[in-house]
Amino acid sequence: MTKPLTFKNWLLTLTIYIVIAAVALGVTPWFGAVKINVASILRDFFSNNESINSMIFFRQRVPRVVLGFCVGASLGLAGAAFQVLLRNSLATPYTLGIASAGTLCAALSFVFPSWAFSIGPFSTTYILAFAGSAFAAIFIMLLARRAGNTSTNTLILAGVAVNLFCGAALLFLRFIADPQHLVAIDRWVMGGIITIGYSESISIFVFLLIAGFFLMINSHSLNQMAFGEALAGSRGVNTKKLFFTTLGAGVILTTSAVAVAGPIGFVGLIIPHGVRIFSGNDQRIVLPASALASGALLVICDAFARTIVSPTEIPVGIITAFLGAPIFMILLIKRLNK
Repeated sequence: MTKPLTFKNWLLTLTIYIVIAAVALGVTPWFGAVKINVASILRDFFSNNESINSMIFFRQRVPRVVLGFCVGASLGLAGAAFQVLLRNSLATPYTLGIASAGTLCAALSFVFPSWAFSIGPFSTTYILAFAGSAFAAIFIMLLARRAGNTSTNTLILAGVAVNLFCGAALLFLRFIADPQHLVAIDRWVMGGIITIGYSESISIFVFLLIAGFFLMINSHSLNQMAFGEALAGSRGVNTKKLFFTTLGAGVILTTSAVAVAGPIGFVGLIIPHGVRIFSGNDQRIVLPASALASGALLVICDAFARTIVSPTEIPVGIITAFLGAPIFMILLIKRLNK
């Protein structure tokens, strides 16, 4: 059973995660191919000057770190939500095939550059990735509604089917694409945090706040849902409403993250597990702590990605895959041994 959580313990635990996130946000902008002098940045900031270093720091590094944190937080929060909703400890934000659909549609912008258009600051790739993820999400939710109940097996199997279809379609697009477009497709599939300015960060932050709000107000009910739908229903939880609210919030988080950064794996799998190991299973802690820790992890991984083979950058999705794959295997082995 979930242990009673006092406000003092809740606040103390979250403060620790907030400090970790704050340190990651404060330290990682200083790492990159170009060395930034702290004194010169502070001097430019207070004197209202704009040198090359300050332009790199404030227009590229800081926006990139902010975007990376928002993407990581979205993936971590979505992973925590899907794991409790599907009652599957190996569920990730990509279990339902949402990211695969977004990746497939994003690839269309590279294969067919004549389709180029934009809406405000958002590029063709962003819009198509968002639309593809949203379409897959709507399909999954309609399927769940048609099932007439919160059938987690139905959702997982549907996600497998969507992933297989999108994987095959992506291979077809790569086959018909011009050779010069293959690099762009492969780069997107690897996942990455690249931005100038804050427009994309603002858009994903809005989605993060909305989805996070709905998850947090239902966190106590999700504690009941973790023990099974029947038990939650017997304790007065509207399981059907909770199911679709949580599913919708997870979909929003995953869709917005994929649209701006492509498919970045494992963050939404390993961090919620780590939070539960160190801080317990209460969703009032797991949800916000997963968001904070996942955001911190992704910006740290991105700092490694842009410095480890400097001046070349490695897509951050490769770093998270190297980190997450062995941890995933450990979790899988433990699950099989139970």
